Amino acid sequence: MLKQAQSNKDIREAAASAGVFLWQVAEAIGVTDGTFSRKLRRELPDDDKAAILQIIQQLSSSAKS
Repeated sequence: MLKQAQSNKDIREAAASAGVFLWQVAEAIGVTDGTFSRKLRRELPDDDKAAILQIIQQLSSSAKS
């Protein structure tokens, strides 16, 4: 069985390396954890990715303060 590449791996890795949980990102964008997880199943458009990566950065910096 072929293993399919994980969609939105850059978002998942950015959150993990920043110490931010995906449920925190979901809360910040105003959706449930389940909804956000379903969104990540398919590759997101670049503008959505940029917004989410910015949120991850903000959450990370606010956690360190």
